[in-house]
Amino acid sequence: MTTAPRILLAGGGTAGHVSPLLATAAALRELEPEAELVVLGTKDGLEADLVPASGLELVTIDKVPFPRRPDGAALRFPARFAGTLRRVRALLRERRIDAVVGFGGYVCPPAYLAAAAARVPLVVHEANRRPGLANRLGARRAAVVATAFSDTPLPRAERVGMPMRRGIAHLDRAARRDEAVRGLGLDPVRPVLLVTGGSLGAQRLNEAVAGAADEMLAAGAQILHVTGKGKGVPASAEREGYRVLEYVSAMEEAYAAADLAVTRSGSGTVSEVTAVGLPAVFVPLPIGNGEQALNGQEVVAAGGALMIDDADFTVQTLTRTVLPLLLDPERLAAMSQAARAFGIPDAAEQLAQRVISAARRA
Repeated sequence: MTTAPRILLAGGGTAGHVSPLLATAAALRELEPEAELVVLGTKDGLEADLVPASGLELVTIDKVPFPRRPDGAALRFPARFAGTLRRVRALLRERRIDAVVGFGGYVCPPAYLAAAAARVPLVVHEANRRPGLANRLGARRAAVVATAFSDTPLPRAERVGMPMRRGIAHLDRAARRDEAVRGLGLDPVRPVLLVTGGSLGAQRLNEAVAGAADEMLAAGAQILHVTGKGKGVPASAEREGYRVLEYVSAMEEAYAAADLAVTRSGSGTVSEVTAVGLPAVFVPLPIGNGEQALNGQEVVAAGGALMIDDADFTVQTLTRTVLPLLLDPERLAAMSQAARAFGIPDAAEQLAQRVISAARRA
């Protein structure tokens, strides 16, 4: 008789960590219905709401970021970090954890070090082409290093893709398109441009799209504009052919309705649009360490997307570059095929299989 594996999933803070964690947990449940799953997170990250809502057990520890400069926080760091490390080591021991899988974020360093000390197999998933500090630490001792992109500089890395919800990963856009377009109050006969800056929205994208809307509508296009909350495009701007929403709870419906997307190029968005074969125009976030531009490069090189610098994304860019593309079905079909060839829709299942194998070896 085989004992059900006991698995600790660590990660949190942002959707980039929590979403693939939850998708992997769902795949683990399908592969091993009797598996015991525990999630390690913090009290103030997205996981505090999303993990319990998904039916998973959440154990929280304090967020102890590595100090960036010599100040009071740096002096307190060793004792605080040692405390979280002891907490995680006790958790591994008490719950008899067979494998730890980490997705990055503040909770992962103590989870990775505790797993190494207890000789518990470790699986690391890195979502970005430029890995974060936590996963650079964990990859040194990991049994499996899985990545969303092919050129992520981590030892022994293998690309499995980005775990995502089944509703998106297995979306048939062609079969769902007309129904999704009608459901969003648009016309299935006319092409649809999806514009989204992610869950928080993107002010530059919003302003440019609002300014170009009249000319695009007059040319026969339609716009599904997901603005993000409080990002400057009121619902009153909505008119025939121009749908304005602050938030879409089921992004698969937006992907199904769209013929082309204008988006930021966070790792999750890049992975989702390629998995469903949706042509895209990426406008990378201009702040941070440049990871968004890196995330989109391979898809652009493969022919599945265009990339435009944030500073160059204007009303004129939409009317002179994006609009002609939206009205060119042959080019969109070629881009869709290239995007789908890059995407990996079964990433959650692939990662779950590797986690189960690591737990079994324990």
